[in-house]
Amino acid sequence: MLIYAGTIFIGAFLLFQIQPMIAKMILPWFGGSAAVWITCMLFFQTWLLAGYIYAHLVVRYLKPRLQMLTHAALLCASLLLLPIVPAVSWKPAGSEAPILRILGLLTVSVGLPYFLLSTTSPLLQAWYSRKFKTALPYRLFALSNLASLLGLLAYPFLVEPNITIRQQSTGWSSAYAVFVIIAVATAWISRNVTADAVCSPSDREAANSPECRPPSFIEKLLWLVFAACASTMLLAVTNHLTQNVTSIPFLWILPLSLYLLSFILCFDYEHLYSRNLYLWIIAAALGVMAYGLVNWTARASLMMVIISFSAGLFACCMFCHGELVKRKPHPRFLTSFYIMLSAGGALGGLIVGLAAPTLFSGYYELPASLAICATLLFFVHFRRRWYNLVGSLLVIGVMLSCGYYIYSYQQTARAMVRNFYGMLRVNEYDKGEEIETRRLVHGAITHGVQFVDPEWRRDPIAYYAPVSGVGMAIKYLRKPSMRVGVVGLGAGSLAAYAEPGDLFRMYEINPLVEKLAREEFTYLSDCRGKTEIILGDARLSLEQEKDQHYDLLVVDAFSGDSIPAHLLTTQALELYFRHLKPDGILALHISNAHLDLEPVVDKLGATLGKHAMLISSAEDEVEEIYTSDWVLMTSEPLKSPEIIKASGKLRSNPKMRVWTDDYNNLFQILKKKRFWE
Repeated sequence: MLIYAGTIFIGAFLLFQIQPMIAKMILPWFGGSAAVWITCMLFFQTWLLAGYIYAHLVVRYLKPRLQMLTHAALLCASLLLLPIVPAVSWKPAGSEAPILRILGLLTVSVGLPYFLLSTTSPLLQAWYSRKFKTALPYRLFALSNLASLLGLLAYPFLVEPNITIRQQSTGWSSAYAVFVIIAVATAWISRNVTADAVCSPSDREAANSPECRPPSFIEKLLWLVFAACASTMLLAVTNHLTQNVTSIPFLWILPLSLYLLSFILCFDYEHLYSRNLYLWIIAAALGVMAYGLVNWTARASLMMVIISFSAGLFACCMFCHGELVKRKPHPRFLTSFYIMLSAGGALGGLIVGLAAPTLFSGYYELPASLAICATLLFFVHFRRRWYNLVGSLLVIGVMLSCGYYIYSYQQTARAMVRNFYGMLRVNEYDKGEEIETRRLVHGAITHGVQFVDPEWRRDPIAYYAPVSGVGMAIKYLRKPSMRVGVVGLGAGSLAAYAEPGDLFRMYEINPLVEKLAREEFTYLSDCRGKTEIILGDARLSLEQEKDQHYDLLVVDAFSGDSIPAHLLTTQALELYFRHLKPDGILALHISNAHLDLEPVVDKLGATLGKHAMLISSAEDEVEEIYTSDWVLMTSEPLKSPEIIKASGKLRSNPKMRVWTDDYNNLFQILKKKRFWE
C-alpha cells in the first residue's frame, strides 16, 4: 500500500508543479497574455485524457508482465528529454497563430514526461485493486488530488518567490528522475497481479448487484457531462479573474486548487455532498455570480470579486463531482470511469480554449457555464416537485441575468472583437452638450480615447495629454525629423504628436488592435508624419532589428490587467537603450490599478545606472485627461525645468530582487489595499 500511495503522491505533485512552471517559462514569448494559461490548461487536460486512455488500454489488453515492461520502458525513455527547457526555436517570429504554436511547443518540451505522470494515478490504482482484490482504490484518487493541490499551492508561495526559472527547471527534472526510479520499482512489484478485478459477494449482497454491472451509455454520458461542466466552469472563472485582476500564477492556481479540493472532499468524504443541501448552496452561488456579472464593474472590490466567484466555482465543482461520486462504478470499470472524467475535462478545455475565442465576440463562456450548471441542477431534482420548482426558477433567473449581461455588452459597443489576446470593444459616449468621445477598451481597461468631432480629434488625450510624462518628453525632445518607437499601439493616440518629417514606429502584438485603430479611430490616418506598424511581440521584434537610434522609446504595455513582465526586466531595458540615441529618453507608462510597478522600475534603473523620474498627472474629466504615471529614464540627467518641476522620486523597496528574464514576482507587487476597495 505504501509504495503505491507514495508513487501516486509524488507523480501528482510533479504533474501539477510542471503546469505553472512551464506556463511561466513560455508566457513572455506570447505577450504575457492570460490566454497562455488557458491554452496550457487545454494541453494539460488533453494529455491527461491521453494518459487515462493509455492506462485503460494497457490494463485491459496487455498481460501483467508486459504492462510492467511497456510502462518501465517509456519511463526510462522520458529521461532523455530532461531537463525541461523549451527550445528558443519555438519563439514566435511574427503574428502567427499562437494557440497551435503553444500546443506544439508543450508537446515537444514536456509531452512525454507529462503524459507518463498523468498515467500514474489510474494505472497504479488499477494495479492496486487487482493486487488486493477487495480493496477499493478511490481513496488513492483523493490522495492524488491532494498531492496535486499541494503541488499547485507550493508554486506561488514557495517556488516562484525564491527560485529562478532555471533553478525550477533543474529541480523539477531531478525530482522527476527520482520519480522514474520509484515508478519502475512499483511496476516491478505489480508484475504478477491478476488480470482483472471481479465483483464478489462482499461488494454487495450478490455478485450480480447493479453496481457490478457494466455502466450504460447514459451513465457514461452523465460522467462526461458533469466532468465537462466543472471543467468549463473552472476555465471560465479563471478567464474572468485573470481579465479583471492580472495574469499571475496565483490567480491561475486559486481556481484550479478549489477544483482539486472538491475532488478530494467528494471522493474521500462522500458524506460531505448532500443533494438537498447543495440545491440551496448552488442556487445561492449561481445567483451571486449572475448578479456579479451584471452589476460589478472594474471599480468593484477585487477581494469581493475573487471571493465570490471562487466560492461559486467551488460550490459548483462540489455539486458536479459529488454527483460523479454517487455514480461511480465498481473498481473493475475504474479506468473507463477516469477516461470519461478526463474526457469531460478536455471537453471543457476545448470549449473555453478553442471554441469560445473563435465563436464568441465577448467573454460569454462564464454566463454559458452558469446556465449549464443551473440546468444540471434542475435535471438532478427533476422528479422532486418542490425542488423542481426551485430549480426551474433558478434556471430562468440565471438565463435572464446571463442574457442581459450579453445584451448589455453588445448594446454599448460600437465594435466588439475577440481573439487569443482577449476581447476588444470600441465604445462611443455622447455627453450631451460636451464633445462626444470614442474609446478602445481591452477587457476592463481603456487603451485609448479620441474626440469624435473633427475639430478636436487630433488632440492627444487620456494618458497621453501634453501634461503627461510622455507629452512633456516629446515637447522636450522636439526637433525636425524625430524618431519615436512605441510599444503598444492602442488607438494610435501618440501619432497625434507627429510632425512632417517625423517617424513613429508602433509595435503591436495583436492584429485586431491595428484593425480597430485604423477603422474606428483617425489618429493614424490624420497623422502628419510617417507611421509604421510592426506586428508581433515588441521585444522579439526589437531583438531582431538593427539599432533604430530612437529619440524617444515609449513602452505603453503595463496599464492593462495582464502585464507582459518580460518587457520590464534588466535584459529588456538594456535592449531599449541599445535602440535609443545616447541622449534619448525611455518613457515607461506604469499606471496600473492593481500592480505597484514603481519599486520594480526604481530597482531596474539603479541596477543599470540610469536616471529615472516619475511624472504623475491628475485627472481632468472635462478635457478627457486621465490620471497617469510615467517614468522617464535616461543615461544622463534631464535638464528641462518643466520636467524637473513636475517630477517626483520613485518609491523604492530594498528587499525587492531585480527583475530579470529568469526571475520576476508579480504577486509581490500586488496592491493589497486595492483588493478591499
